[in-house]
Amino acid sequence: MPRPDPALLDPARYPFSSSIEPRFSDLDINKHINNVAMAAFLEDGRVRFHHESGYRDGLAGLSSMIASVAIEYMGEAHYPDPLTVHCAVEDTGRTSHRLVQLVMQDNRIVAFSRSVMVAVGQHGPAPLPAAFADHVEHWRLRP
Repeated sequence: MPRPDPALLDPARYPFSSSIEPRFSDLDINKHINNVAMAAFLEDGRVRFHHESGYRDGLAGLSSMIASVAIEYMGEAHYPDPLTVHCAVEDTGRTSHRLVQLVMQDNRIVAFSRSVMVAVGQHGPAPLPAAFADHVEHWRLRP
């Protein structure tokens, strides 16, 4: 993934943020938060975002799954300072939507992620409910 558009690196554009505390066990041999732990922080932030936004209600009985996750590591993160994970819906399609996430520590950007989430019904990918786009409007990336 190429470096993200600088406009995506403005935390004010993201309607949701959550503070997450790293654990000592998240460190690598260089005493940085390791890449696998960062992926877990992004997952935690995504789950918190979905809980706060009422995401499951918007799916109207469907479930969802991650189809892809791309992470751009942009700086080092350290223990014990908390991480702030910012989340927003970037776009919606017929069966999927894209989320963007920005991870910051001490007002520094340490990671950017873009995920594609696919709506899933009984027989595989399913069209997003007609009202889904309206349901997530408040949670979209701000201009």
